[in-house]
Amino acid sequence: MIRFTILLLALMLSLHTSAARDILVEAESFAICGGWVVDQQAMPAIGSPYILAHGMGTPVEDAVTTVDIPRGGRYRIWVRTRDWAKRWSRTGSPGRFEVAVNGRPLQTVFGTGREEWHWQDGGTAAMRRGGNELRLHDLTGFDGRCDAIYITSDTLAAPPEEPEAVARLRQRLTPVGRRPRTMGRYDLVVVGGGIAGCCAAVSAARLGCRVALIQDRPVLGGNNSSEVRVGLSGLIGQQPYPNLGKLLDELGPVGFWNAREAEADPASPRSAQIKRIIARHPEKLTHNAGPASNYGDEKKRRLVESHPDITLYLNTRVTDVECRGGRITAVTGQDIFSGERLRFEGTLFADCTGDAEVGFLAGADLRMGRESRAESGEPSAPDTADSLVMGTSVQWYSVETSEPTAFPECEWALQFDERTAIPITRGDWDWETGLDKDQIYDIEHIRDYALLAVYGNWAYLKNRSPQRDEFARRRLEWVAYIGGKRESRRLMGDVVLREQDLTEGTRYDDAAVTATWGIDLHYPHRTDGFGGEPFLAYSDSREIVPYPIPYRCLYSRNIENLFMAGRNISVTHIALGSVRVMRTGGMMGEVVGMAASLCRRHRTTPRGIYLHHLPELKSLMAAGVGTAGFPESEDMGNGHHMQE
Repeated sequence: MIRFTILLLALMLSLHTSAARDILVEAESFAICGGWVVDQQAMPAIGSPYILAHGMGTPVEDAVTTVDIPRGGRYRIWVRTRDWAKRWSRTGSPGRFEVAVNGRPLQTVFGTGREEWHWQDGGTAAMRRGGNELRLHDLTGFDGRCDAIYITSDTLAAPPEEPEAVARLRQRLTPVGRRPRTMGRYDLVVVGGGIAGCCAAVSAARLGCRVALIQDRPVLGGNNSSEVRVGLSGLIGQQPYPNLGKLLDELGPVGFWNAREAEADPASPRSAQIKRIIARHPEKLTHNAGPASNYGDEKKRRLVESHPDITLYLNTRVTDVECRGGRITAVTGQDIFSGERLRFEGTLFADCTGDAEVGFLAGADLRMGRESRAESGEPSAPDTADSLVMGTSVQWYSVETSEPTAFPECEWALQFDERTAIPITRGDWDWETGLDKDQIYDIEHIRDYALLAVYGNWAYLKNRSPQRDEFARRRLEWVAYIGGKRESRRLMGDVVLREQDLTEGTRYDDAAVTATWGIDLHYPHRTDGFGGEPFLAYSDSREIVPYPIPYRCLYSRNIENLFMAGRNISVTHIALGSVRVMRTGGMMGEVVGMAASLCRRHRTTPRGIYLHHLPELKSLMAAGVGTAGFPESEDMGNGHHMQE
């Protein structure tokens, strides 16, 4: 009996010790992020979001959380991080930071190890039973990053490095491994909260659908948000359906392209309204890389949340898709902050992610890169298909200050000189890189190389340039850390739009959204002296006669209940150069919402709408779902109706 009691106590102690042995703290789950920002862009590559100390050369405020330790003692602490500039430079480590436990910094300075993601050893620390404070202290402001903190009572053991093993560790120790929570069933599940996704959700809801809108960032708008700051381009109100696009007046801020529209029709009441707004706010004509207020984050969110039939899920990244019989039945998203998994059932799905993530996970037919001339018949296509795409822009701007300001020397960044420096105060769309890279799995590399260029050029202008007196009273105010992508995966529909369709005016019976942007393709701009990896791009553009995109480009040819809208629709690389701009994508979203309402009414598929209900879709496109004339005030952004 005594022996049995001893064995039982030993077993209980073993179970208790095992339970206390391993704790994984995901950095994005910190209770207080301070000045650190959450970056989810590279989740397909690294399996998790991480937090980033994006201070543009000024250390950011500490991130702080409390971790509960069931048994006091000494624990070994490992931090998953990387020396992000090491692949390009052996001089310095820009992303250095400290980790403190209960106010005592660990012996290691983090962000100074290997160039790839890995567990950096922080040594041991005494931790008490109950709550223990963890604090991340940034040392540089230059994009130090932390994925997770692993705390173990086995001071001789190291966490696994292989991606599959790290994924299993997360499954075992975080909410990612728990059964997903069911969020209900919807008529339409829209994944992606950019302009196309917002328009799809609002359009469908106004026509009677119950909609879930899932977005993996804290704001809506995608490239037209304060995080990326790309202006809305393309014209709306075009034939054959001039009422398509009115929804964009409700959703998007007045800007550069509205001014062009006003100039084209100066006698219209709409033109007068646009001119009044711009007269009060001339900064709205800054198309790209402007102040955050130019991009109307709150306006978009108010419009979406004002509709009772839309449920908005921000900070939720779709990671799994369930299919049966060629149809999607559900998608599962991961809460970016908590790691909780949420499951959404639906009758119809719309992939508005840009990267075509839902279609990819569902096994939809897709393409990346350039088609060959033999395949597409396009006069401008290359002889051989390749992986070249349009790249990602990391825009930036500076502001004038009353006193001289300093900026650190960046010996680890790209090194500019009098010959190579670019003496400007604002970086527009052409600060674009990664055109020869995978825009999904290499996005961290693409963004980081752009940061090396921005910081290196600015450090030279501020510190060593013959023109440094001109830049003395300028401060680097904003640099994007979320990249503005143009192209990645494209989902194939029943029609694949080609160059000759746009240039020759091919007429389809399901003509829908009219593209007005020229065939605008981007190519890497040679930048001598930087190892053959360009950080600038140039545009090769051709004007087109406005051309209506067929409805059949807006649904998958092999996943029968999947729509798409935005830059991931069924087009070739060349045709994408025209259809990819956001006002055009927003109108695609409107049409997808209309078609979804008809699918609900007739219990049919997206293809079924074309085969059996196209006249009804044309009637909806003719009527539109939006209210023209900027019904919300642009003066205060407070949702009040204009008084003029």
